[in-house]
Amino acid sequence: MTAAALREPTDRVGGGWTGALSLANGAIWVGWYGPLQILLAVQAEDLAPAGTSKETVLAWVTGVGAVVSLAANPLFGAVSDRTTSRRGRRTPWIVAGAAGGAASLLLLSAAGSVWAMAVGWCLVQLTLNAAFAAVTAAVPDRVPRGRRGAVGGWLGAAQLLGVVVGTGLATLAGGTVAGYAACAVFTVAGVLPYVVRHRDLRLDAADRPPWSGRSFLAGFWLSPRRHPDLAWAWLTRFLINVSNSVVLLYLLYFLRDGLHRADPEQGVLILTAVNGATMLATVVAGGAWSDRVGRRKPFVVWSGSLMAAATGLLALWQTWPGALVAAALLGVGFGVFTSVDFALMTDVLPSSLDRGKDLGVINIANSLPQVAAPALAAPIVTHLGGYRTLYLTAAVIGLAGAVLVRRIKGVR
Repeated sequence: MTAAALREPTDRVGGGWTGALSLANGAIWVGWYGPLQILLAVQAEDLAPAGTSKETVLAWVTGVGAVVSLAANPLFGAVSDRTTSRRGRRTPWIVAGAAGGAASLLLLSAAGSVWAMAVGWCLVQLTLNAAFAAVTAAVPDRVPRGRRGAVGGWLGAAQLLGVVVGTGLATLAGGTVAGYAACAVFTVAGVLPYVVRHRDLRLDAADRPPWSGRSFLAGFWLSPRRHPDLAWAWLTRFLINVSNSVVLLYLLYFLRDGLHRADPEQGVLILTAVNGATMLATVVAGGAWSDRVGRRKPFVVWSGSLMAAATGLLALWQTWPGALVAAALLGVGFGVFTSVDFALMTDVLPSSLDRGKDLGVINIANSLPQVAAPALAAPIVTHLGGYRTLYLTAAVIGLAGAVLVRRIKGVR
């Protein structure tokens, strides 16, 4: 496949391709969110040294892991752009990332100290980001602009199911080690249908740009002055994801210490299922509707505003019924946001031949909140007013992200 043929995708994919890629995406999120919502929190409590709070340990471990993710996603995206394997540009990295992620999850399950826990989580982030960068880049490689909202919706639905399945496996497997093992097995099994049944587009070696270390590194800087729409789209995604990450990161502790639930792990699973059900109701429909009307920004504005309102509700109505309502509203908003914002991001990419690298840079807006959220949340929960102040702050941040999408000029 020549470089010219890679520039303009045609409607060459069907439901089988979309379904298999979505399943692979969901399997990667199982590997991320089983640990992130349950297992890491349990390990942090078990391994926290005397005099150190579990919140601080969790914030430190997830923050260090997120730093690895910040570098890994654009790096592997850029490497996949240059890959000339007979299996294509993306598939080798999906295989390597999923296999490496499974092995890293098993290593993490055996952590006996905070340092071992941090190393294991960093390896999980490194490997699963290799797979995720390749999966994400496969969409603009193969899908025309007019169908990316719908395909983004299916990817978002799979992401949500990955969160639900990961949380369920972590809760029901029967212990921390069993939970990690179950997530590892699912991660590998979930990528197999795509890898086995669907051929990837190849880049001929003759069409690969000459190697230059300086140019390779310089390519990771996407100037906001030269690409203002990309900069505003990135900032929008970052702010809304910071808000969402704050809600998710301390959910277990909020239920235990704020609402005093007798079984907070079960509570996380119930809230995740409620959130997942309402997100499933909107994620595909929202993307398809956006494709049909040919507009992206209004969907992002209103979905982000709804998520901010739901987060504010967590601050003002701190009861179990309030948490259930907030989870449902967050799911409605995040479903639309996930599919439409993905399509919006692919619409503002500056270079067709660097999609993996550019989407990797964009995906920093998903990873960086994992650093920003614990850095923001830990001192607020501990010293500045607790969960009420935390969720009000998150609501304001999310609303700012929703409003700023209006600054994008090149997308309707």
